[in-house]
Parts: sequence; C-alpha cells; structure tokens
Amino acid sequence: MKYQTVIGLEVHLQLNTKTKAFCGCSTDFGKAPNSNVCPVCLGFPGSLPVYNRQALNSAIKLALAFNCQIQEHTKFDRKNYFYPDLPKNYQISQFDLPLSRNGYLDIYTQNLPKRIGITRVHLEEDAGKLIHETGCSLVDFNRTGIPLLEIVSEPDLNSPSEAFDYLNSLKSIIEYLDVSDCDMEKGSLRCDANISLRLLGAKELGVKTELKNMNSFKGVKDALTFEVERQTQLLETNQELVQETRLWDVEKAVTVVMRTKEGAKDYRYFPDPDLTVFIIEESMIAQIKAQLPELPQEKMRRFVKEYGLTEYDAKILVSSKNDAQFAENCIQNYPGEDKKEIVNWLIGPLLSEANLRKVKLHALNLNTNELISLIGFVQRQEISYLCAKNVLSQLIDTGKTTQDLIQEGNLQQISNADALSEVIETVIHENAKSVSDFKAGKTNALMYLVGQVMKKSSGKANPKVVGDLVRRRLS
Repeated sequence: MKYQTVIGLEVHLQLNTKTKAFCGCSTDFGKAPNSNVCPVCLGFPGSLPVYNRQALNSAIKLALAFNCQIQEHTKFDRKNYFYPDLPKNYQISQFDLPLSRNGYLDIYTQNLPKRIGITRVHLEEDAGKLIHETGCSLVDFNRTGIPLLEIVSEPDLNSPSEAFDYLNSLKSIIEYLDVSDCDMEKGSLRCDANISLRLLGAKELGVKTELKNMNSFKGVKDALTFEVERQTQLLETNQELVQETRLWDVEKAVTVVMRTKEGAKDYRYFPDPDLTVFIIEESMIAQIKAQLPELPQEKMRRFVKEYGLTEYDAKILVSSKNDAQFAENCIQNYPGEDKKEIVNWLIGPLLSEANLRKVKLHALNLNTNELISLIGFVQRQEISYLCAKNVLSQLIDTGKTTQDLIQEGNLQQISNADALSEVIETVIHENAKSVSDFKAGKTNALMYLVGQVMKKSSGKANPKVVGDLVRRRLS
C-alpha cells in the first residue's frame, strides 16, 4: 500500500426534545409542512430565542459519555450562509467556545481495540428541508430550529470499514443514553465525511474531500470506498486534487462535485447578541454524570467478568440497549453457572431468526422461559438440535409453548437402536463410496453418513447414537 487513508467524520444528531432549541414549537415528525413554526424559528424581526434546558442536559450527557471536557464558559454564534431552507440566513451554532472538547471513543475494528479522538461536541440548530419536484423546489420549515448536536472526530480513522465500526459504536452509545431516536430515514442522524490520502509515513495531510448525502452507514462506507479509489487514481496519474464538497449518488455509486469547500472565514462567525455567554457549573456536570447509565463498553466488560462470555460474544449482545436487556434476562434465568449454551443460542439461532425477520433480538417477542425450556429438551437429547431450531421459529411465529409444539410435530428424538437400524442400512446401501472411504480411514465419511441418516429421519434421530451405531456396523 502506497497511501494512507485519513478520515474524519462529522455526525449531526437531532435530540429527542419535545420542543425546539430556542422556541416552544413542537418537534413532532411527520406533521403538515410548515405547521410546527413560529416567529422565533422563522427568524422574524423582534423575536428572541431562549435556549432549551433539556437539550443542554442531553448534550452534556452525551459529551460526558464520549469522555469530553465540558467547557466552563460556552456561547452561541451566528454562522452566516444563505440557503433557502435557512429562514434567518444564519444558523445558531458554536464556534470558538463550544460546549465540550478533547474526548474519545474506544471502538473495536477487525476485532482489535482502537481509540478515536473526538475533537468537539457542540450545540446548534437544524435547518429546514428542501423537497425537489419537477420544475420547482418546496421548503418545509418544520425541522428548522430542532436542537442538533455536532460530533466531530479527529482524523484518526484509516479505512472505510473503521469509519463504519466507529459509527455503529457511536450510535450504540447514543441509544443507551436515550437522547435521540437515531433514525437516519427521518434525518435524526446524519453524517458528513472528510477524506484525504497521503503517502505512507508522511505527517502532512493530503487535500481533503468532504462527502455529503449519505443516508445510511453502509452508504458512508460505500462512498468512502469509492473516494479512496478516485483519489488514488488521481494521485497515481499526477492529476490535481481540489478541496471540494462532493455528493454521494446512491444509484450510480459515484461521488459528484457539489461545490468548492468553504472555510470558517466564509461563514463570518460572530457571537449571537441575543444569547449571552453562559456558565456550566461543576455541580450541574456532576449531577448529570451521576445519572449516566451503564454504557456498551462497561456492559461488555461486565458480561465477560460475570457470565464468562468471550469479548466477541459480549460485544454482539451489548450493541443494542434493548437486546442487551433481553440477553441478560435470558442469561440470568438460565440454570447453572455455565452460561455458554444460552449464549450460543442467542448469537446463533436467535440472531439468525432476527436477521431473517430484519428485527432486533428483543423484537422477536420470544418468552425467555420457553427458550430455556427448548434448550433443555436438546440437552436431555429428547429432540435434536435441528428440530429445536425449527421449533424456535414456530415459537416466535405462533406464541405456543415448547412442549405443545414438540408434541404436535411428533419431534421426540429417536434413540432406539432397533428403530434406527433400518434407516442406517438404507443409508449404507445407498452410499457405497462413503462406506469405502470410512474403511480406508477417512473419518469425515462417518459424519457424512450420520448426516444422511439425520436427513432421512427428518432430524429426529439422535446423532450421537447414530454415530455409534454406524461405526459399529461398519467395523
């Protein structure tokens, strides 16, 4: 590899307050266009903003979760730019005295830990929404003034996959804090990316490109992957790289030029005269810090220590707050000290069922006691693992009990040698080559023959008994 990829991300997060950042308008999503507006969020002359205390509390909570230093003095600034979806022709944001600085987020990427610096978490207000139709563009100002946090990372990410892992870790913490719904389809969570390439070993950053219009984490990863290839090709052919903002075209899977990048001087920041500098007292920070819940990394370490899970298993189970609660309920109710079996079911068959249905684990509406009962049937060798997976699917779909489903399907495992002998003889007769391979010392052939018996018995045969019977028969 000749070049190092350098990526920094700017995540914009709508806070789930009931009212907007500087006025009493509702933040309800989906209301009729331009119905959640007032003179303050529309910027009418003479209207004065008042900041939302709940938004401030949520912002401090999130900044603390990202290990940021909360500023004692902070203020709001006017960031001037002229967009049709910005009614005041400026955005209330923060420039030189942001809410917080110098944080970090520890992530796992390719199963290895990595610390990503957080430059700042600052407060601002959202702009409106443009709706483009044939021959015209419409503006909906309902979103204008909704409290927004901008989370700016250091350029510590070195691949699109690292950026993807960072965003998932970030979202997980936000969900644990319950400060936003993180719904990218609603625009509650949006991400811009800055990416550049430099020669390996070089200290100076290359010419960066800002990427916008990415409406999913996969979209961020795909856009960054394309941009690595585009910039590499330009550098390799000695063409000029220009600092610019580019849009991600999802359908064509390419980035296209939007505009040349503005700098801070283009925004002409100055302190908002209607919002004075305010002080965040240590007592307020301490109170909010004491209310922080157990976060994903802490929960993962506790799962490893208390339940004997591997870090890999624990990381999967704690990625979602509600999934972690469901998983811990299952683990705590599972009898015995060894929790490995229930964990295997959670990250194996249950996760497969959730992925198949495109829902989270907790949304499967599975009764914990019925899951434990099902695992018990398998451990007592009363039904096979294969049958149990089918029962699991029916448990989720029907809401019936494990016992009823097993009886209805006549799924009791067959362990009787006499009952299995006819099926075994048929399989041996139909698979002469595998029989020869086994007699020649190829042990995998035995597993194949056992699999054929399981198939013919519709998964009811006890695989351990079948293995012993086939081995004795062929010996």
